[in-house]
Amino acid sequence: MDVNFRDQRLIPVWEKVQKGERLSLQDGLVMFRTGDIISLGKMAHAAGQQKSGDVVYFALNRKIEPTNICILSCRFCVFAAKRGKPGAYEMTIEDILGRLTPHIQEIHITGALHPDWKWQHYLRMISAVRQNFPNINIKAFTAVEADFFHKKFKLPLREVLLQLKEAGLDTMPGGGAEVFSERIRKLLFPQKIGAKTWLEVHKTAHRLGIPTNATLLYGHIETYEERLNHMIKLREAQDETNGFLTFIPLAFQAGSTGIKPRPGFASAIDDLKTIAVSRLMLDSFPHIKAYWVMLTEEIASVALNFGADDMDGTVGGERIAHDAGATSPAALTKDRIIRIIREARKIPVERDAYYNPVNIYTENVIGKIPYLNSIPFYEYFEKGEFNILPVTPRQMGILSSKGQIDAAPFSLMDYFAQEDRLETMAYCIAARNQVKSILLFARESWARLAGKDIGITEETATSVKLLHVLLEKKYGLRTNFVRMHPGVNDYDAFAAVLLIGDEALKRKKTGISGFKFIFDLAKEWYAWQKLPFVFALWALQKSLPIAKKLYLQQALQRSLERAEEELDSIGCLHGKQIGLSSLETKEYLEGIIYRIGEREMKAISVFRKLLEDIEEAGKS
Repeated sequence: MDVNFRDQRLIPVWEKVQKGERLSLQDGLVMFRTGDIISLGKMAHAAGQQKSGDVVYFALNRKIEPTNICILSCRFCVFAAKRGKPGAYEMTIEDILGRLTPHIQEIHITGALHPDWKWQHYLRMISAVRQNFPNINIKAFTAVEADFFHKKFKLPLREVLLQLKEAGLDTMPGGGAEVFSERIRKLLFPQKIGAKTWLEVHKTAHRLGIPTNATLLYGHIETYEERLNHMIKLREAQDETNGFLTFIPLAFQAGSTGIKPRPGFASAIDDLKTIAVSRLMLDSFPHIKAYWVMLTEEIASVALNFGADDMDGTVGGERIAHDAGATSPAALTKDRIIRIIREARKIPVERDAYYNPVNIYTENVIGKIPYLNSIPFYEYFEKGEFNILPVTPRQMGILSSKGQIDAAPFSLMDYFAQEDRLETMAYCIAARNQVKSILLFARESWARLAGKDIGITEETATSVKLLHVLLEKKYGLRTNFVRMHPGVNDYDAFAAVLLIGDEALKRKKTGISGFKFIFDLAKEWYAWQKLPFVFALWALQKSLPIAKKLYLQQALQRSLERAEEELDSIGCLHGKQIGLSSLETKEYLEGIIYRIGEREMKAISVFRKLLEDIEEAGKS
């Protein structure tokens, strides 16, 4: 993308972004201090599109704040109260359940540090939601609350989080981070945890397989340097654990605190700069949220073109920000959120807590597998009236079954399930021998996996079936498959784990502690059948008008032909982001088959027959 810079100091920063080089604190200062807000926004928008395409996510969620009775007295907080004081309240578990409905995707539970509630009360709170609303994702308790539980109930932090997870906790919010500055902590919230403890809580959660979010409270007395140091510490933690789902800049609400923001802070321009800088600095964070509750609808809408790809959601029941003076509505309806996203010329996508798409609210959608192996199809693709939706193979099949995707490289299993409504194209994602990105990481050899638990990535639809065929038909083994959620997982309980795509490529280089064997499933298949393996088939909906079918066929052909001439360069930035050199990226792409031929068709037929044999054997 070309950017017409008015501020020439931004050009070296943009060059680093285009090369996939990490930005420094000094780069961040240049961005915060620039008056060229339009160019900054374009840079962040381009970086955001590399992550999420044209998509903006939202959730049907409910905010629950069980109590405002708190042992702390933070200067910036006007939500907390002391017992017996006007406005003090505490909800029962029945009160909480009464505020939920089955259509909600996510519940967000945070609140004050109650002086008297017992540990079992918190566990019952989570388990009651799980038992009564099994399909709701439970996001609960900030790092401040987790540390409070650890100290008050004299439990190791790991045990606190483990018990919450066993009760039904899915993810954790990012609140309580404020600003990672001891200077500010001493001035505004001296009783609260600082950076070291906050990061320890989140890293511990990640190691237990609990994904979390991260926040920054900005727009008060902090400096730009302190904002950036906060981002850099988060980036370092993400490099270590890869457990953060999204970053949420929280605009400070002064309310009746008496805190006066620095000149130039607490403005719409400052909000947009912070969103944009966040997207550019936090290159390893998959998502950046424009939290409309604190930004207002209008600024959040503009932020969707400044690098943000998430609007949170309906957020009914929020009190903390509104008690502090937030002027946004107390809740937004689903239709209103969809309209805001569309007005920003984006695709509204309803999500779950893990950013799996649940519903797409637009037409003319082409699915994009967000892995390095699909780059040649999209690098030069002229989308015309179509929208591009990055989505994992398994979720793509689910959305297609709802009629929400017009064309895509569908997982082979999803094609089998929907072939009566799909029309194949001449393209695929297949492997001649080894594929390098469909890998089983095992503690033991194949023979010793019999009867063991194997963790299966949530992203796969076909690879898990290939593993099933290899285990039963090639090796004569029965194992137990356990689905893992997206993001971080605790691998300790598994004898082997199946990973695909970019995560498999990364782990192939770094390894997984305790897993000494790495089996390439395509290589295993080829050694057995002497055939390539087809993981995905390009197909489109039969119901599409002829003109659209022709356009897609031609656009895909042009893009692939051009990309195949440039395999030494087109995937370099993507490859660099997952730790591959330019040569490794080129060699990987050269090992992928992108066109269907006779051998690929034969491989599909053989695989289908093996699946049918297993299914028949299971019936007998």
